[in-house]
Amino acid sequence: MSNSIEETKHPDKVDNPKQQLRKEIGEFVKLIVWFLILFFVIRIYIIEGYEVQGPSMIQTLNDRERILVLKAPHILSQFRLFSWINALDQFDIVVFDSPDEANKRYVKRVIAKGPQRPSGNKVDARKQGEDPAGTVLVCFDHGAVYVNNKRLDEPYLRPDQKKTDDPRSELVLTPGTYCVLGDNRNVSKDSRSFGRIEDEHVVGRAILCFWPPSKIRLLR
Repeated sequence: MSNSIEETKHPDKVDNPKQQLRKEIGEFVKLIVWFLILFFVIRIYIIEGYEVQGPSMIQTLNDRERILVLKAPHILSQFRLFSWINALDQFDIVVFDSPDEANKRYVKRVIAKGPQRPSGNKVDARKQGEDPAGTVLVCFDHGAVYVNNKRLDEPYLRPDQKKTDDPRSELVLTPGTYCVLGDNRNVSKDSRSFGRIEDEHVVGRAILCFWPPSKIRLLR
């Protein structure tokens, strides 16, 4: 004869449908809150999408294309502990806050950067293309660009973009500053008009064009 066991639930432990519903709603709300926190942390500190407005970066970027901007390396490089991070290189495409217009951001190309900040390690300025005196000199001459008296080769420009009506001018870069130009020089507002930009203006480096889907590409 087999023994049988009858399972019964204590009345106090019977799930109340209303309590169960409240519990599930609470778990869902917590999930949404954590998702929003993660989303804003990623957007503020790591990577963010932007829409290009205007023709100043044609043919590299076209009006209404959407790009991803990597922020984390530049943010980290501003702290002494991570000062060794080289967040931006010459010719990188960068998004930055306008130095002369509030609540406006630009996307341009880094044409030159100031010399490396002094550190415990000795740096050969000549190998870095920098002025040992602590500055970098950028000259604009009717479309031609010279960095410390050496003319830049700019293969990303169309032939008609290599000449402009701008008179000869100069820009001096110190550590933590950048010269930025649009690829479409004849219509671009850039360092020729508002001067150099500071580290504090930089948002991050544009790394990918993701819209429209037919134009997905890495940015160089």
